Amino acid sequence: MTAKDEIKKSFLASIWFMFLTFPLMVIKVNTVTDTVEWRWHNMVLVGIGAFFLSMLWRYLLKRQADGSKKEKKEGPGIIQRLLQKKELTLPGIIIIGCFTLLFPHIFSMYQTNIMISALIYVMLGLGLNIVIGLAGLLDLGYVAFFAVGAYSYALLNLHYGVVFWIALPLGGLLAALFGIILGYPVLRLRGDYLAIVTLGFGEIIRLVLENWNEFSFGPSGIANIPKPGLPGTDLSLQGSTIFIFYIIVALVIFTIFVINRLENSRIGRAWIALKDDEIACQSMGINKAKTKLRAFALGATWAGMGGVVFAAKTTFINPASFTIWESVIILCTVVLGGMGSIAGVISGALLLILLPEYLRDFGQFRMITFGAVLVLMMVFRPGGMIENVRKTYKFEKN
Repeated sequence: MTAKDEIKKSFLASIWFMFLTFPLMVIKVNTVTDTVEWRWHNMVLVGIGAFFLSMLWRYLLKRQADGSKKEKKEGPGIIQRLLQKKELTLPGIIIIGCFTLLFPHIFSMYQTNIMISALIYVMLGLGLNIVIGLAGLLDLGYVAFFAVGAYSYALLNLHYGVVFWIALPLGGLLAALFGIILGYPVLRLRGDYLAIVTLGFGEIIRLVLENWNEFSFGPSGIANIPKPGLPGTDLSLQGSTIFIFYIIVALVIFTIFVINRLENSRIGRAWIALKDDEIACQSMGINKAKTKLRAFALGATWAGMGGVVFAAKTTFINPASFTIWESVIILCTVVLGGMGSIAGVISGALLLILLPEYLRDFGQFRMITFGAVLVLMMVFRPGGMIENVRKTYKFEKN
């Protein structure tokens, strides 16, 4: 397509956009004097802005097409090649480790709390990555397992005095049990049908927690959930926040290690085969039912442990914290970061949680800017920020 055609299309787009925004941007009714004000300068500004934005959009789309062709010829980019090697240099490990250890001492409590929330979503995203990114099972009710973990710690502590360190593995086990309960009835479902059923499961859990007052205290929730501590010590509010930060960092490292090992194991290869082609997977002797149940159970385990940390961090939970929108945000971290990619999910979670917080200075334009970033990412990086790299084997002739 020539430059003349591009200019013509952008000009038509600006005309169409001026026509659509004409009643809002040009006409203004003054109810005091009963007069109509015609703001023609707004229409001119809208037309010029739409023209240049359309030109920029077409230029970026062309750059994306040229880049994809270049990538096919030259192979994966630098980040993908580094991930394929799966090696991190010693200086890089030292720098990241020192920055993590010093983070709560350098930055304020507000920044530390934001980072704790972001790392909780990293855990949730990595858990959902097992279900969606590796096994290819679209789960829209993942927040239900998050709620199970949070309420397990709150209720066990309230009724039986169970401490955080015991509730952490128990929350993961209970969430895994609920993952099996969800997975068993949906073994025959795929795609949109599976998404609808899991969405319903998440809503059932939330409605049960909201209406069963004798069990979960209903909408009023559970307060005064104790923060984790060390025996014989009485931590201050700042000390507790720093301690929770180090706990979630350790859990994220443990999650990355386990999921990386699972991905390269026999179970992980079975999940990838299940995602690519269920019929071919079953014909190779893989038990499809057990493979799906393992994905649901292991994915839910991390959500349960994340829920326990969330309850300990906030010291108060109620059903309003576990709506469908939480599942959507967790799903966005996986899709935006890169399905199947551990580094991608981590970057996606950090972006989605930290970006809205740091855009608060934009006021009412904060969510518009956030939405625009998501749209641009999905258009120009549909595979995610860091796409998953499939292993390739080369046989060299001697």
